[in-house]
Amino acid sequence: MVLAAFIGRLPLSMVGLGCVLLIASETGSYAFGGAVAAVGAVSTAAVGPLLGRLADTIGQRRTLLPVTAVFAASGAFFLAAVKRDWPTWTVFVFAGLAGACIPPVASMIRVRWTHLLRGTNRLPAALAMESVVDEFVFIVGPVLVTFLSTTGHATSGVVTAFVLAIVGSLLFAAQGRTEPPPHGHVSRSGPSAIRTPGIRVLFVVGAAVGAILGCLEIALVAFADEVGRMSLSGVLIAGLAVGSMASGIGWGTVHWRSPLRLRLVVALSALTVLVVPLLFIGDVWLMLPFVMIAGIAVSPSLISSFTLAELLVPRSAITEAFTWIGTALGLGVAVGASLAGLIVDVQGANASLLVAVVAAGVAAVVVGACQRVLEVPAQNAEAEKVMAG
Repeated sequence: MVLAAFIGRLPLSMVGLGCVLLIASETGSYAFGGAVAAVGAVSTAAVGPLLGRLADTIGQRRTLLPVTAVFAASGAFFLAAVKRDWPTWTVFVFAGLAGACIPPVASMIRVRWTHLLRGTNRLPAALAMESVVDEFVFIVGPVLVTFLSTTGHATSGVVTAFVLAIVGSLLFAAQGRTEPPPHGHVSRSGPSAIRTPGIRVLFVVGAAVGAILGCLEIALVAFADEVGRMSLSGVLIAGLAVGSMASGIGWGTVHWRSPLRLRLVVALSALTVLVVPLLFIGDVWLMLPFVMIAGIAVSPSLISSFTLAELLVPRSAITEAFTWIGTALGLGVAVGASLAGLIVDVQGANASLLVAVVAAGVAAVVVGACQRVLEVPAQNAEAEKVMAG
């Protein structure tokens, strides 16, 4: 199950960049490629929660199979539209359709862990592991798609991403033994998960963490370029992910006494403080350890958010709730990267890191001000205590 989900979610970090590299190779326009990738990201954000709600209603397998089929078809038409010079609007249409139908494996596997380990103190460890896997995905994916797109045929990166998504999703759908039962009319007739006030707060958190990650990815590459060490840009980005992975592993093994909502505000406050020094560092070897230290607060923020979401909504809406947070992450990455890129062009790499500081600070303030909203319902309070150990 874990292996299938890893394969299925790897393309999340590959498709957008692969589209940019492919279109830039074919047309010479990075602006066109960026616009197409943005359409795909917005489509994923808009449709993802609907797919999560559908999975809660009819089941994961019955949702994944048709969605994967549409994704495969739209991906094929997208490649044809780019390679055969079809009208520009067709490129956007098929990119949007493919983005809308990227199989939501990352959310679904978290729901499976929730189904398998609900009410035990092993669940936070499982969700922590998934955050670590997410970090690994965003280390390997961009490197793989860039290597394939630049050293082989220009279509290699995108084709590989599409194939991995299809294969991983089919393998995941085949894992029937771990699939949670659908909730049928209970989910269909119930309110959307986003109508839960706590989920709206967690959406803000997801968007903020995404903005931080998107900002850092652009800012660290630009920083390495500015100091004449462009070859080390990948090392800096990997350092961020390594710090986050290490804290994710440790976070999931600790038995906590404090409520989840307090842990979340502490993690976000720490993230705000730890990003500030990056604004003033001018040496790449000094930047590396500080980036790793800043990364330590990333996974705890995500782990606490997903764990809280599981306790705030009814069981019939868990997939949708997780998908809303995943959607927020994707939107945040796009916005953070765009803002950082604009500031890099005007003020330089270090100044662009202010985007990450502001995003973390806003999230910390929102969570701190909304502690009552994030209070776990009485019927789940005991489950929170068990999960804390």
